[in-house]
Amino acid sequence: MADARPYIGGQAVLEGVMMRAPSSFAVVVRRRDGSLLVRERAMTDTRRGMARWPLVRGVASLVESLRLGSEALRFSADQVERDWAADEAAQKKAAGGARLGILSALGLSLFAAATAPDGEAVESGGGGGRKLGSWIMLAVAIGFFVVLPQGAAAGLNRLLGLGLDVQSPAFQAITGAFKLTIVVGYLLAIRRVPDIRRVFQYHGAEHKTISTYEAGETLTVEHARAKTTMHPRCGTTFLVMVALVSILVFTAIGWMLPRIHTGSTLLDNGAFLLAKLPFLPVIAAVTFEIQRLFARYCTTGPLRALLWPGFLVQKITTAEPEDAQLEVALASLRVTLFRQEQGQASAKSDDVAFPSYDALLAADRLRPAA
Repeated sequence: MADARPYIGGQAVLEGVMMRAPSSFAVVVRRRDGSLLVRERAMTDTRRGMARWPLVRGVASLVESLRLGSEALRFSADQVERDWAADEAAQKKAAGGARLGILSALGLSLFAAATAPDGEAVESGGGGGRKLGSWIMLAVAIGFFVVLPQGAAAGLNRLLGLGLDVQSPAFQAITGAFKLTIVVGYLLAIRRVPDIRRVFQYHGAEHKTISTYEAGETLTVEHARAKTTMHPRCGTTFLVMVALVSILVFTAIGWMLPRIHTGSTLLDNGAFLLAKLPFLPVIAAVTFEIQRLFARYCTTGPLRALLWPGFLVQKITTAEPEDAQLEVALASLRVTLFRQEQGQASAKSDDVAFPSYDALLAADRLRPAA
């Protein structure tokens, strides 16, 4: 894309969508009364120096996605909780939502951690609360993608008496298979939860909206409705590719590292797990670059087959959105583009509520975008 049309990344949140451009950020949440609550601001574009280097930019983008994703999720959760507390019927629904417990929270954390735009890094700032939320989400991702799959592989190795060395290629292949199985199985499970399924509908709305923008079409519900819910730069595809790349990386480094023989299977697994942690940024960076290449060169023709594994899993994490959900995604992108163009000028620090999507479009501070 030309500089005049910057890359846009996004993330679905509870009853809303977050969009981000190189120098702007916006979250729009649909309240129970149908109004739209907007949080937006200009931010510093940090795509300078080393931040533009291949591999480095992938790590920077992932870290920033954790920061912004954590803030966007907290903001949307606050609005949903206020709506639940507004009437007794909604409180019953909130009680049902509370039974999701760690299941839904973990799913949303993974969702936020994995949704990264293509090559855009922005500085969100923020205090200790934001940093704590990012670290929690990072810990969840490590537990899900590293600790749990390796533990499952070690259990299977012991159960079947395979006698595989923890550093062997076969053990890493089993670990990778468990990684994919755990992630896909978990996503299938939480998709059955009504509140999470609505998040997946907003995910579909986010993809349709970004595809409309990338096609150069006017940002309208009619144009967005016609687009697919699949997108090559989706974080779901990133998840699948991380699992595949990690098999190759850990198979390679397994034999390069000093041999681990403590005499205890548990200690062997623990030691190799710690030895793998420093390589996680490398895996994220390599996967980012591969996904960037696929998104640029494999969207048409025979090479599109390389995107199919990610698209198959995207069928789990996306769903056809309602028009009202498309309005939220379109509103978020319009606000983001407006702030990207305007910069700090006329920036509002307070969250702004609009009674409807039409009211947001008619606002003087937000002219309709093409």
